[in-house]
Amino acid sequence: MNLKSIHIQDHYRSDRHNLIKDFYIPCLSATTLYSRAVGYFSSTSIVAVAQGLAALIDAGGKMRLVASPCLSPEDIKAIDQGLKQREEVISKAIIQEFETVATDRLACLSWLLSEKILDIKLAVANNFEDPGLYHEKIGILADSNNNKLAFTGSINETQSGLVDNFENIEVFCSWRGEEAKRVQRIAEDFERLWSNKTPKAEIIGFPEAAARKLLEYRPASEPTAKRKLKLIREDETQYNVEENQPKPLHGLDITLRPYQEEALIQFKSASYQGILAMATGAGKTITALACASSIEDLDLIIVVVPIKDLVRQWMDELDKLTDFYSPIAAVGRSEVWRNTLYRKLRLIHGNVQTVKRLPTVLVGTYSGLSKSTVAELIEDAGGLPVNSLLIADEVHTAGSTQYRRILRDDFTYRLGLSATPIRPHDEEGTEFVLDYFGKIVYKLGLERAIELGILCEYEYYVYVVTLTDAENEEYQRLTKKIARLFRSGNDKISGSIKRLTIKRSRIIKSASEKIAILDRIIQDHPLKKGMVYCYPTKQANIVCHRLSQQGMRVARFTKEEDKQRGQILNDFSQGRLDALVAVKCLDEGVNIPAAQEAIILASDTSERQFVQRRGRILRKAPGKDKATLIDILVVPPIGDEQVKLITSEVNRIKHFAKTASNKATVITKLGDELSHYGISYSDLI
Repeated sequence: MNLKSIHIQDHYRSDRHNLIKDFYIPCLSATTLYSRAVGYFSSTSIVAVAQGLAALIDAGGKMRLVASPCLSPEDIKAIDQGLKQREEVISKAIIQEFETVATDRLACLSWLLSEKILDIKLAVANNFEDPGLYHEKIGILADSNNNKLAFTGSINETQSGLVDNFENIEVFCSWRGEEAKRVQRIAEDFERLWSNKTPKAEIIGFPEAAARKLLEYRPASEPTAKRKLKLIREDETQYNVEENQPKPLHGLDITLRPYQEEALIQFKSASYQGILAMATGAGKTITALACASSIEDLDLIIVVVPIKDLVRQWMDELDKLTDFYSPIAAVGRSEVWRNTLYRKLRLIHGNVQTVKRLPTVLVGTYSGLSKSTVAELIEDAGGLPVNSLLIADEVHTAGSTQYRRILRDDFTYRLGLSATPIRPHDEEGTEFVLDYFGKIVYKLGLERAIELGILCEYEYYVYVVTLTDAENEEYQRLTKKIARLFRSGNDKISGSIKRLTIKRSRIIKSASEKIAILDRIIQDHPLKKGMVYCYPTKQANIVCHRLSQQGMRVARFTKEEDKQRGQILNDFSQGRLDALVAVKCLDEGVNIPAAQEAIILASDTSERQFVQRRGRILRKAPGKDKATLIDILVVPPIGDEQVKLITSEVNRIKHFAKTASNKATVITKLGDELSHYGISYSDLI
């Protein structure tokens, strides 16, 4: 097939054509070299490039792309004043864009660049005193017979350019008489641009630092990358221009399980307000998106999550669904996503209808979206649209005083998600959450989720360690001091009690014998895809060293590895790591189905925390029939029967043992070991 064999019109316009289906993919399927110059290089460019390149690859073709990096005024000022090298600033801007992109798409782009199917150059202003943006938009397609097609127009190589916006392009073909001259002129203009021979625009190669970062996402095999590219193309060209309404979620490839359907029914019955208390791993995200899809004429969805890792996870899920096309990730440079959000809100309030009517979706963290600047932006854009939905993942987080700003009264629809919606030791915060979202409209506990086969079974093993005499002495000293303060009846000393309680709990978390018993644990239960929960960072460092000495491939997963987390999780899932050593950062929501074992070396007394940690290993995965949970129980030295010391520890043991497949064995063993402390078998049931 060649370009001449395709029915190509002289222009395409969004009110009459689907630019992707009618022009972009049919023409690229006959192209051997696609040369493109556009105004922007952004994260959504990856989507559009993937769509076209899937067809281009099938034809054995390649692509050259020239685009402008998205630089903020601060970036331009830094370059102009010589504060940083230009390439460093541009690399940073591009890498920040990568943070907003689904991992699968980064893997595709990485493979395309490494295989030299795609070559990217950047157009930057060479006069920063009057920085103009390179804004030209041209494209040239050539086939194996040297037929050429050139097009110009308003369209950018971005998601919004190809789908969301109202666009128009003019097309010229070399085999159409006089049009041949225009095609030749446009082709020569591109060649001069590519060779850096165009005044007022300097063309540079793709920055090495950005390329290195991108190559971290390169998939292991060529077929995997090609398959993902084609899936992106197919998923995002299903749209029929005659259908103005989005398809219901359950009309797509995703099928809701009966319990998810029941949760959806209960949410609708509660007038689209309520909390879904579903066990970790039971598919809260998909259920929430089904709930959102059931609301007619929805204009805006704001999804708020505790940590940036969950932003990426939600983006990955949203990218699979045409209902929630092109979500905005509120991470990285705030001016980028805030400008996009402002424009979208203005379009909603202006009732500007695009060809495809879809809700605007924003995904961000509690800390980021609760800032006053976000509230001010919404007001400046005309306020929150009437048909707006707030989805609060790990909804218990919303009860914190510092995050309540995001719980606006003008959200018509409200959905909270959490395996543990009750905030421990915070009745006020819990009441605030329940009052705002409404009651818990659906509940699916862990035991029921295991019975239904939603989560895998787990075996539970407990190792008992003893406080040293010095640790026990300090623990008892703090206990007596806390008791005296309680007896004083002084309401003003609650802060002091809290500080002392935290200090006392740290003795349990960091008990020195925990490290000593780690070798025995690893001998009994070798880690294949395990997680070790530690406290503090010093303990994590020691654990990493011990595991490495035993030949394991291990990585830390703490706040210090913030920028590397995506790659670390990918390496773990792909089997390139045997263990992750975490300090709090794997407590909530992060989806790691590959994890098979967890060692809880340190834990808070919070039920929410240890329930979430167990949930990390219970998700089903190919080849994973059962998970292993390993816990460490701290007791006082023999002869000092301070049963209160282990009360909170025993509560955790009871909770974990209750749903373990080897419950009877655990209780029998511990009943014998703890008899010295007045703990009987019945106390553990």
